[in-house]
Amino acid sequence: MFFPPFNEDVARYERKFMIDAMTYQSVEQQIRIHPAAFSPIYHPRYINNIYMDTNELDFYYDNVSGKSARRKARIRWYGDIHGFIEKPVLEFKIREGMLGNKISFTLQPFHFDENFNFDQLIHVFRNSDLPLWALENLLQFKPALLNRYKRKYFLSFDNKFRLTIDDELSYYNIGENNNNFIEEFRSDDIIVELKYDRKFDDIAPLVSNKLPFRLTKSSKYVNGIEFLHPKLA
Repeated sequence: MFFPPFNEDVARYERKFMIDAMTYQSVEQQIRIHPAAFSPIYHPRYINNIYMDTNELDFYYDNVSGKSARRKARIRWYGDIHGFIEKPVLEFKIREGMLGNKISFTLQPFHFDENFNFDQLIHVFRNSDLPLWALENLLQFKPALLNRYKRKYFLSFDNKFRLTIDDELSYYNIGENNNNFIEEFRSDDIIVELKYDRKFDDIAPLVSNKLPFRLTKSSKYVNGIEFLHPKLA
């Protein structure tokens, strides 16, 4: 597999907090009274992801083994999980430790329902304007997991720190052939993510230390794989 080199100049930090003992209302209240004066931006929306991985689940095992250099590939869209997906986006995430880059490409629209299969997805890839390295990678991958969650967005008063709250998490098995999406796992967890540019890392503890949540290396992809395939955990 080939991925572009990691670019520290545009990298950002993503720090995740897993909350399993607070209500959503309590979590949001803690964010609203934070000294950084976070306020909502955008409208809350549902995010859907198809995660791609190798047959051997290399991306999954790189994450659980604690490998510093990690890669991830997913197809993301907003709104309804099924139907005509008008604006799907292919994303490659490249991480070195806590720093991450994201490379995105617009994909050709497609229909997503119980008749979805990998051949249709290959057709989408081949008919989208993708660089050769991306297409060659995708032809080595397969759909590994479908997930969905609702996200609310916040921005600090100084515009330096972005924060999101994810809840209503659902995970579905997805394969290369027709899918009924029957095997579903719903999680009551709430995930808070703090994101900021590398240049703000020296002042980030002033923000993160005021969040009364448990810092975690949790990955929605890893969680979903282990929820649906507990023998891997």
